[in-house]
Parts: sequence; C-alpha cells; structure tokens
Amino acid sequence: MTPTQEQLVALAAVFESAVLVDKLARTGQISEADLACMLGSLLIRDPQNTLDVYGGDDLNLRDGYRALVSSLERDPASLQREPLRYALALLALERQLSKRDDMLQVMGKRLDQIQQQVEHFGPIHENVVASCGSLYQDTISTFRQRIQVQGDMRHLQQPSNASKIRALLLAGIRAARLWRQLGGHRWQLVLSRGKLLKELYPLLRS
Repeated sequence: MTPTQEQLVALAAVFESAVLVDKLARTGQISEADLACMLGSLLIRDPQNTLDVYGGDDLNLRDGYRALVSSLERDPASLQREPLRYALALLALERQLSKRDDMLQVMGKRLDQIQQQVEHFGPIHENVVASCGSLYQDTISTFRQRIQVQGDMRHLQQPSNASKIRALLLAGIRAARLWRQLGGHRWQLVLSRGKLLKELYPLLRS
C-alpha cells in the first residue's frame, strides 16, 4: 500500500463510522460484523499497518470507501449527505481532542478498562457498547461543537441504539486521529481530490 492509500483506509474508516451511524439512526439496524470491526479498532494500540486496526483487511470498510468516493466526486446523485456531514464533524472534533492531553489520558485509562470487559464479554456485548458510548459522552460530547444525529426518533430513543451510535462516533474519532497521524490534512479533501480518487478506486475494486 502507498502512504496515501494508508491514509485513505483511515479516512474510509471515518466515513464507515458515519455511514453506520446514519444507517442505525434511520433503520435501527447494522450488522454485527461492521460493529465489531469499528469497536475493535478502539483497542488496537500498536498496529503493524493501518489495515491491522480494522482486523487485517478492509472488507468492513466498503461502505466507507463508497461514501468517501461519492464525497470526493461531488456527484449530487450519489452523494451521501448525512454521512459526509458526520465525517467532517468527526475530523473537526478530533482536532479539538488533539489539543486536550488531559482528555486523551482519561480516554486511554477508560479504554484499558473496556479492553478488560472485551476479554470477559466479547467485543460487541451490550456492556462493552455501553462503556464505549459512555466514554464518548463523558469526553467528546463535552465540546461545544456537537454532532446532531438525524433519523427516526423510534430508533434514536432506544438506549441500546443511542449507545451504539456514540460508540461508533468514538470509533470515528479514533479513525480521524489515525488519519492525521498518517499525515492526513483537511485541505487534501479540497486540493487533492483527483489524486485521492486515483488511489481510492483500486482499493474500492480490490
């Protein structure tokens, strides 16, 4: 993988989180495999490469690739507006988080505790999802900028779905952090669209 493709995997994971949040908010359902992939990424601290963070392959990032492609192509017919809005908000929130060492320390400690829960219950047990959701609520949700999730109130008001949405947003923050650590910048999305798409198409086809 090229360095740009490594960045694109992380950026696709931001969009994957956003797509899953949108799907859950509208339909109340997402696949367990997708949820497990995103929540699992929160606990990978020392990956060999970017794909390691997402289970060793990008099978569960396909929807993220598609949403990213539609955003970069700017085709009104295929553009996924809500996922794009959530993804851009996640990138902005991660930038705020990067300036808060105190909050990063809290998150590190809490993720250690969640790791123990995962070893006991498994990666997508309701206790684990609830803990990830609470961690998002206690940290990222305290920023002035907040993500307003749109969808069907019947699904949004279910506590289990609310926890999953917050847990997925936390995974999106993790992906945004990874993208920035790999050299990703927001101006790339504006100035380097052609270059990014050229590297993205093979990933989507593979």
